[in-house]
Amino acid sequence: MRKPTSKTVMHSYPGMVALVTVSYKGKINIMAAGWHSYISHNPPIYGVAIGRERYTYNLVKKAGCFAINFLTSKEAQFIQETGVYSGSTLDKFANGQMLYDTGISIDAPILRDAYVAYECKTIDINSYGDHDWFVGEITQCYRDDDLFLENGLPDFDKLEIPLYLGRSKYAQLGKKSIVEEHKIEE
Repeated sequence: MRKPTSKTVMHSYPGMVALVTVSYKGKINIMAAGWHSYISHNPPIYGVAIGRERYTYNLVKKAGCFAINFLTSKEAQFIQETGVYSGSTLDKFANGQMLYDTGISIDAPILRDAYVAYECKTIDINSYGDHDWFVGEITQCYRDDDLFLENGLPDFDKLEIPLYLGRSKYAQLGKKSIVEEHKIEE
């Protein structure tokens, strides 16, 4: 039975984890971000929350750009490592043997194994509590079309998406998942 509680209830999981990549003056880094979202379709705008204590925070703030990358379930261990280890003491790309290319419109790493990625030029930063919300206009998109159906939805016969449950646990959204359509005719 539902009841009032004095504790904050953080119920945003399960959810996809975005990998934020950045390059600034020869320093590159990657971090896992659970709080991220599209903000606008036209123009395409994406936002991500980054804690001010994170090594990535100052890099993104100074660079004025960042990239958002999404990896498949087979990379869940790497996703977790990017959220636990600090780029100030570890090259997370080398540690996880993750290859990347430099973006087309911005100088940020784009993961070669990303099934979707966005290059974003920062257009706004706002502080909310213990995180800042970085807003970027998407200037370049990437997608592995082989992993998507003609209607744009993921092809779960080919793609397994990791969903972060919290506490270092991940579920897989894939061909074994139940997918139902609830179409409403108007």
